[in-house]
Amino acid sequence: MSNILRLVLTLTLVASGAGLILSLVEGVTREPIAEQRRQEMLRALKAVLPPADNAVDTDTIELKTGQDRRGRDQWRTFYRGRSGENLSGIAFQVTAPDGYSGEIVIMVGVDPEGRVTGIEILRHAETPGLGDKITLPWFKALFVGKSLDNADWRVKKDGGEFDQITGATISPRAVVGAVHKGLEFFRDHQHEVVSGDGGG
Repeated sequence: MSNILRLVLTLTLVASGAGLILSLVEGVTREPIAEQRRQEMLRALKAVLPPADNAVDTDTIELKTGQDRRGRDQWRTFYRGRSGENLSGIAFQVTAPDGYSGEIVIMVGVDPEGRVTGIEILRHAETPGLGDKITLPWFKALFVGKSLDNADWRVKKDGGEFDQITGATISPRAVVGAVHKGLEFFRDHQHEVVSGDGGG
């Protein structure tokens, strides 16, 4: 009996020690990880927005986009870049659920009138050498200057004007569709985004 008690006590001490170590490690790494994610976000915002002299990642407004399958509210954050007192651009994330290998997460930048100033692929699992070409500068440049009013938001294979990638039509089609839907949401809520109070 004493052997069992000794074993239980030993396992308890080992588990407690491991938990304490994990807790300490998490506490030490939490802030650096958060700062790294913030820097990644700032790089993406800088890539898609016109030059701004404010803290774009803190000048935000959140709007409800709908609900997920479990009935939970879903929100989209709009990041606003300013040059002096003037709004120079707005950035927001969209997700293409229909990539070839899963979701494609995209940061989209627009000017206050809704013309695209840039896109950045934040996350994807597309096929190396094929679908992952959506990250190449020439593909991202296709979107600059486009708006709901001046572009046919389909790939050329579907009768639109966006070049697809040879051997990988699904990936660019997913990106074009997601950016298009994001622009529609922005258009429908443009007044709230442009004139709403910042700070999230």
